[in-house]
Amino acid sequence: MIKTLIGAAAVAAVACAVVPAHAAKRGGVGCSGDNLGKTESAIEAMADSEVKFAAEREMSLAQDAMLNGRMGECGMHLSKAAHASMAK
Repeated sequence: MIKTLIGAAAVAAVACAVVPAHAAKRGGVGCSGDNLGKTESAIEAMADSEVKFAAEREMSLAQDAMLNGRMGECGMHLSKAAHASMAK
């Protein structure tokens, strides 16, 4: 599962390089390759729990949205994943 997430993060990083700059700005709340990477690192550091699994699902949805050019949706899912990664 971690290999799948790492692969998806790599694809998201490539997509971030391809997405036009104006689309990234329109996406609003931090849907960027850097923010995806930071959030994913925080999630990986979490202990296995339902909260971690929910955060992983949100990351997957954020990456999928980013790859499909839905930057607003990506930002929404990334925000949910980031909030879950801060939960103790």
